[in-house]
Amino acid sequence: MHTPDHDRGTMRESPDPAHALRVAELFREHNRALVAFLRCRLDSLADAQEVAQEAYVRLVTLEHPEAVDSLRAYLFRIASNLAVDRLRMRQVRTSHAPEPEGPELHLAPVPERTAEAGERLHRVAAALRELPAKTARAFVAHMIDGRDVGAIARDMRVTERMVRYHVTRALAHCRARMDEPENP
Repeated sequence: MHTPDHDRGTMRESPDPAHALRVAELFREHNRALVAFLRCRLDSLADAQEVAQEAYVRLVTLEHPEAVDSLRAYLFRIASNLAVDRLRMRQVRTSHAPEPEGPELHLAPVPERTAEAGERLHRVAAALRELPAKTARAFVAHMIDGRDVGAIARDMRVTERMVRYHVTRALAHCRARMDEPENP
């Protein structure tokens, strides 16, 4: 399993709408647990929610999701790393912050980030729905579930070459949809 490494540029806009749907499923099934986990670490519900949202965005934009053994474990790893970063930033702010002259200023979560992440997930899900069923099925099985091309070919009763074609076609389609400008 890889570890999150956004500093070296291994994350970008994901070309994989099936992966985005899996992330959406993770959100539905595990978001409460993730936020609770982060709240314990960060001692702030607002920070926990913001860090969780950023973790989902990083997971959905992962360049090689097929290299991840367990998306749930990877999500919690990303979130844990982001929480550590958040705590370090807090420490830097408190140790280097000038004394406030008036009432203490509070930093609120950035609603734009939350809205942007939701929109990206929506766009990815829409692109996935445009794919033919066989293409989406092959793509999810290989890229999300990490199944071998040969096993997928046997299950779908097609050649391995056809499975690779479906996966490649899905990647190209999703990349094209994510690269399109949003409709006003």
